[in-house]
Amino acid sequence: MTSRNDFDTWMRRLRDLVRPPAPPDAQTQRAKSAGHDHLARASDSLRSLLSDRSIPASVREALKADYAEIEALLNKLEHEQLHVAVLGRVSVGKSALLNALAGREVFATGVLHGTTTVADRREWDSIAADDATLGPMLLIDTPGIDELDGEQRERIAREVAARADLVLFVVDGDLTAVEHQALVQVATPGRPMLLALNKADRYTASERIALLTRLRAHVAGYLRPDDVLAVMAQPAPERILTSDDAGHERIIEREREADVAELRERILALLSNEGRTFSALNAAFAAGDLSDAISQRLVVLRREAAEKIIHAYCMAKGVAVAINPAPVVDLFAAAALDIALVMHLGRVYGMDPTKVEATELLKVILAQVAALMGAVWGVHLVASALKLGTVGLSTVATAGLQGALAWYATLVVGRSAERWYAQGKSWGARGPKQTVREIVDSLDRDSVLREARAEILARLRR
Repeated sequence: MTSRNDFDTWMRRLRDLVRPPAPPDAQTQRAKSAGHDHLARASDSLRSLLSDRSIPASVREALKADYAEIEALLNKLEHEQLHVAVLGRVSVGKSALLNALAGREVFATGVLHGTTTVADRREWDSIAADDATLGPMLLIDTPGIDELDGEQRERIAREVAARADLVLFVVDGDLTAVEHQALVQVATPGRPMLLALNKADRYTASERIALLTRLRAHVAGYLRPDDVLAVMAQPAPERILTSDDAGHERIIEREREADVAELRERILALLSNEGRTFSALNAAFAAGDLSDAISQRLVVLRREAAEKIIHAYCMAKGVAVAINPAPVVDLFAAAALDIALVMHLGRVYGMDPTKVEATELLKVILAQVAALMGAVWGVHLVASALKLGTVGLSTVATAGLQGALAWYATLVVGRSAERWYAQGKSWGARGPKQTVREIVDSLDRDSVLREARAEILARLRR
């Protein structure tokens, strides 16, 4: 179980990790050395997170996939890789655009919808000739966001985009509702994104200008105007009317080269100036996601551990009360077990309460329990009196009821204490009275008593 000091140290590391570097300012052309500093800091933070042995093994196992992603991200940072991912609907030309940028056929393209079914990565090796200061770059193709069984594929596309250093959102016309929703979802502050109007050759010059104007209006607040560009990744052949000497006319087709030069220059400018900072910022976002997952998993594990502990103490007190014919001894035994329970739950939540602190907390809880459960305690006392009056001969008859009532009271005490620790040693805005009332109201008393009596009697028979 993680100690309080380990837990505090771990949380401080996570806070340091997820505190993002200052957002990039393209106007100041921040020095590339600062980008190296950001990468080094992000790498050190991720390495510390991966090697932190204060995180329970059960949490690591439950979050195995998340840890694998962080390891991949650390490898990316250490090799100073930059990732460029495309996102868009089916058949807008995402693969063709990446091929045009790479200058060669590295991604599959086809006329059928859904040619790309999984995230595909290829190294952009030609980039070194344009900017030697950039490290290795990867182009990432993704499935279409609107494919027919697209829920899983859409998730893959968005996960890839969430870890990319730059996202190319590709459209071939005005934004649809699906496209606008997806664009907003991946427009994380701090991550650069470009909107590429592909297949621009299908429009006249005036139509192209009008369409770019509409697109820039749609993404205002998410992208700057110069981040919306027109491209032709795989333009249709040019049709030319010719005639021979005899005057016979015919139409010939002439292949046209892709036009992605402006987009390529924009990508290089963004990544050359701020690529390393973007990569470090993405690492912070990823680490933040992992820290949230770890925190949520710890909450679940602590609740599961607390429930097992509470059940064990319910059984212990239920059996002890059931087999002991002396009512005064019952009360002392119950108090001792309740204090031990409160202290044990505190350790589950990384705290180490003293016996005095546990006793004070127990007094607060029991005061509320007594006010809410007077009738229950009345039956408890009657059963104790029966045991004394018959010198223990009626123990068999009353043991189940007596033990079940003790079980029920312990359950309320345990869950109340667990709630107090889970909320940081606080009753919250509701206070102890309302908190205990909610816990009591959440329990089906008859069912708890019936099941408790059955478990106690089964234990006594053994």
